[in-house]
Amino acid sequence: MKLAFSSNAFRNYSLEETIGILSRIGYDGIEIMGDRPHLWPSDMNAERVGSIRDSLRENRMEISNVNAFMMCGYREPRTGRPGTFHWPSWIDRDEDHREARISHTIGCVEYGAALGAKTISTEPGGPLGDFSREEGYRLFARGVKRVAKRAVELGVELLIEPEPELLIERSGEFEEFFRGYIDFPGVGLNFDMGHFYCVGEEPEHLIRTLGKRAAHFHLEDIAESRIHFHLPPGEGAMNFPGIFEGLREIGYDGWVTIELYPFQKDAPSVAEKAFHYIRAFR
Repeated sequence: MKLAFSSNAFRNYSLEETIGILSRIGYDGIEIMGDRPHLWPSDMNAERVGSIRDSLRENRMEISNVNAFMMCGYREPRTGRPGTFHWPSWIDRDEDHREARISHTIGCVEYGAALGAKTISTEPGGPLGDFSREEGYRLFARGVKRVAKRAVELGVELLIEPEPELLIERSGEFEEFFRGYIDFPGVGLNFDMGHFYCVGEEPEHLIRTLGKRAAHFHLEDIAESRIHFHLPPGEGAMNFPGIFEGLREIGYDGWVTIELYPFQKDAPSVAEKAFHYIRAFR
């Protein structure tokens, strides 16, 4: 399997600088954050695509995934309200806000494909709010279908990433949504180990069942309290030997991306420490 690090910890660095740093540490690839300052669709053009591709080639790096979760670069046209990790969401009451999320994700699909990415991950709907789960599923599926159509045209897979306190948190909810609402191609799972651990599931066991649906894995550590806060591997309570044993058991040879977005202030040193800790389990 191949090891990458997410650029969402490197929001104080350009994407080209981040590619160079991660290459020197020894990573095989980079997950590109689909947000400013790295890949915000309206900031992209042929020149930017060429510069990023040149940097990847010069540093012998590949793209593990484009992470289109965050929309902090967004500004609501009417009010100037800034986007966040989860807003605008796929299941917002406001149709314009839903459209902003869909358009952003399509843009990430298009520029991700231009850069050579094979997968684009997104949030699992968003905060449920006052919707019923069924209403949330229907709205989410409607938007996902539009994005998946474009993804299939470009040979890219859209991956849904379950997360605590959002529409789809647990493995059972993902399976329910996938079986009941996704009747079209181009959609898969971004399996975030820590997120499942936070909601009381054991990723080392879940890999053997749900892992077969996954086209990409996120990895971080989580404290024994299971509070949702990403920690560097080795600083929490997760079972990394069991996780990598599970990945080998299902024959997974794709990308595992370490995601440590809370550590912007010391991203290079945290990325290096995580690399040396995890490589012993590969």
